[in-house]
Amino acid sequence: MHSIVKTILERLGLGVLTLFAVSIIIFSAIEMLPGDFGEAILGQRATPETVAAFRRQLGLDQHPFVRYIQWVLGAIQGDLGTSFSGRNASGVDRSREVVGLIAPRLWNTMFLASMTAIIAVPISLALGITTALFRNSVFDRSVNTATLTTISFPEFFVAYILILLMASLYPVFPSLANVDADTLIGERVYRTALPALTLTLVIVAHMMRMTRAAIINLLASPYIQMARLSGASQLEIIIKHALPNAWAPIATVIAFNLAYLVVGVVVVEVVFVYPGIGQLMVDAVRTRDIPVVQGCALIFAVTYILLNLIADIIGIITNPRLLHPK
Repeated sequence: MHSIVKTILERLGLGVLTLFAVSIIIFSAIEMLPGDFGEAILGQRATPETVAAFRRQLGLDQHPFVRYIQWVLGAIQGDLGTSFSGRNASGVDRSREVVGLIAPRLWNTMFLASMTAIIAVPISLALGITTALFRNSVFDRSVNTATLTTISFPEFFVAYILILLMASLYPVFPSLANVDADTLIGERVYRTALPALTLTLVIVAHMMRMTRAAIINLLASPYIQMARLSGASQLEIIIKHALPNAWAPIATVIAFNLAYLVVGVVVVEVVFVYPGIGQLMVDAVRTRDIPVVQGCALIFAVTYILLNLIADIIGIITNPRLLHPK
């Protein structure tokens, strides 16, 4: 078996094991949360018998190991369980499938993440390459100062500053990103402009600095010195020689930030009241809707692990030592 194929299969196997370990952590962490969902719904005045009957109705009376196995087997088949919302003390069940609740919210989050990535990735690569090309120049120092300033601000602070400037003082975009399934694509882009701009400012700085560092690190390599001696221009050295060998660390940084766009948008979605999966998870935690919390956490874990696997595979494929083994 070719070494590159073997390495990719090893990474895939490691990803599956990691997902299994993360599922145990998710279930255990939610299991150890204080309080009881039955008591939260029925109230403190409910009798122990009523609470026990309600827990039995929800399946919470079973052993945690049994419930974990049922949850994992259902998740493998695409069934994340049934939401607790809508159940009440009278036994009326108006609950909904977790997959049906998550699907439209996940689509909204993916739309916001895609919109941000389309803006942020080209800007990051362009700034990273140009600052490496004009290293230690006024342009390089100005961009580095701006990116360091942006990195130091938390997401909610950037969001509120943008709301103040672009929705309050100068009303260009709406401050609330309230979209639904019937919102047209143009209107959806307009309403999600501020959340996308907030995420862009947050992740561009990191991706740009890592791109710049990867290229500058390669410029000290012997083959770059040979390219200079052969008469190649600085732009040709970076584009033709340094950049292809820098794709592995750059792809890793991009994958990490794309994973953040899906996993770490909770604060931004809450600030702009954006109906994404992060907002759904916050609402589920508030109402102690355990299946929805577990489903959202599992989606986050799968997304993060999958994007990191893609970054690893790209790094492996672009590694000349694996492509051309001795």
